[in-house]
Amino acid sequence: MEPIFVSVFTADTYSCIKGRGVLKASLDLRRYLQNDNCNKFCLKLDVKKYYENIDKDILKKLLRKKFKDKVLLGLLYEMLDSYSPGLPLGSLLSQYLANFYLTYFDHWVKEELKMPVYLRYMDDMVILSNSKQELHEWRKKIDNYLRESLKLEVKGNWQVFPVAVRGIDFVGYVHRKDYTRIRKSIKKNYIKNKNKINHWSWLKWCDSKNLVEKYGINN
Repeated sequence: MEPIFVSVFTADTYSCIKGRGVLKASLDLRRYLQNDNCNKFCLKLDVKKYYENIDKDILKKLLRKKFKDKVLLGLLYEMLDSYSPGLPLGSLLSQYLANFYLTYFDHWVKEELKMPVYLRYMDDMVILSNSKQELHEWRKKIDNYLRESLKLEVKGNWQVFPVAVRGIDFVGYVHRKDYTRIRKSIKKNYIKNKNKINHWSWLKWCDSKNLVEKYGINN
């Protein structure tokens, strides 16, 4: 099923897709931040208890749009009906299904709202614009779409903020126009467990020279 899932995902969808993991998401956001036509303000949001609140009847309907094999659909339905509620965490198939659940929303965002910069890592979303008002309008439309079409709710901690004032915390990094640093919680975990945990795979892809020199690192 993987190639069928991937064929419908937008280029701005990440997580559990070959070549489109944490690093790809971070590098794409850094590239977008260099575009002065759309990098002044950020809308950051995610979905409340996403996996738990995925509606299985809606998911089955979406699956029927892409898969016509009745035996396959029967197996998928049987699996979905064994879960309660939503989808379980950890399973690779669950991750593909969770990504797929939002894929038509992704197309709506890109094709109907015509957002120039939109990135989604599972249910974690980053949207950029030079208009603060535009971001607030989009957020309201996103609220309505998710609630009415997918029975989902945007988490109440959504934020619209100027990118120049604070960085964008996304996929483990805090992104600014001129530099990218590791998320504070990951940094603290490294400092606390530096002899037990190797964070080089995270640190080598951001501006971490001072951290590496101060605490030492095994790479």
